Amino acid sequence: MLYAPPMHIPFRKMHGLGNDFVVIDARVRGLDLTGRRAAALADRATGIGCDQLIVLEPSDQADVRMRIFNPDGGEVEACGNASRAVGLLLAHERDGETRIETLGGIIAAKTGDHGISVAMGRPRFEWDAVPLAYPMDTLTMPVAWEDLSAPAAVNVGNPHVVFFVPDCDAVDLARLGPLIEHDPLFPARINVNVATITGPDAITLRVWERGAGLTRACGTGACATAVAAMRLRLTGRTVTVTLPGGALTIAWDETDTIIMTGPATTSFVGSFNEDDYPA
Repeated sequence: MLYAPPMHIPFRKMHGLGNDFVVIDARVRGLDLTGRRAAALADRATGIGCDQLIVLEPSDQADVRMRIFNPDGGEVEACGNASRAVGLLLAHERDGETRIETLGGIIAAKTGDHGISVAMGRPRFEWDAVPLAYPMDTLTMPVAWEDLSAPAAVNVGNPHVVFFVPDCDAVDLARLGPLIEHDPLFPARINVNVATITGPDAITLRVWERGAGLTRACGTGACATAVAAMRLRLTGRTVTVTLPGGALTIAWDETDTIIMTGPATTSFVGSFNEDDYPA
């Protein structure tokens, strides 16, 4: 029997504000990506390690299809920081602007003087679009988890719940985050944001990310929190959202589109042996 050498898969390690990704370009040579393989690659002890695994594939609707896998192997709809990373990676191919297909819809990333701007689409506020298990007001929800109460809910490509608190750093999010994420009220689970208004157009934010846990930055969380603050008239229509990893600028424009702007960068490139991570 002839020996078939293992296939080495190239990858690029990237991050946006410390929210880090393993990006695999599978547009030419496909990759059998299962939840098991994604979780193994994302493992920081025995794999490459990342907050999300990003796989780029051909798209019939946009310039590229972006698939997003959390460290638990679950595939999710959207990731704002990864969208900026992919926009940066493909900027040279698309003259600075890239249309990206995601499970949450088609978004557009564009390079500029202040980083990468991503048009994240229009937010959804209907209870069944978030989704919630049953109808209720999504601007001030009549629910509470201990001291966290009356949140806002919004879908910005993926589902978020936002709590405005006097001091977001004082919230035990590592304990409360998973309780809220897995509450039966949220049939698709939920991303949990705790935020503090620090100025007329400034928010400090921490995020418990569905399927990933505490993260240094969450682009969709920043978008969801900014839009919730704007709906509650706590801020203007353009805000700076500061997360543990750094700051993003979020604008909600006159067309109802959310525009997120911030940095992204490549950390290093490498490859892995496909046989080391069975599908």
